[in-house]
Amino acid sequence: MQNEEGQVVDLYVPRKCSATNRLITSKDHASVQLNIGHLDHNGVYTGAFTTFALSGDIRAQGDGDSALDRLWHKKKQELNQ
Repeated sequence: MQNEEGQVVDLYVPRKCSATNRLITSKDHASVQLNIGHLDHNGVYTGAFTTFALSGDIRAQGDGDSALDRLWHKKKQELNQ
């Protein structure tokens, strides 16, 4: 919900899993959110980052590493274009 000024005023805004696009519920205590920092050509952090959220289901299946790798390669291609 937004107020008249366009600010979000909800107390709880649910996240979505970046790998499956499903909602991460408030009771999913196994979910994680990662910020991946961007580096320049010298390997120095630029101050920018990309956020990925993984649900507990993905992590329980052991697919967290492969999902994060797939998501990052897709995002890296978008950033280079």
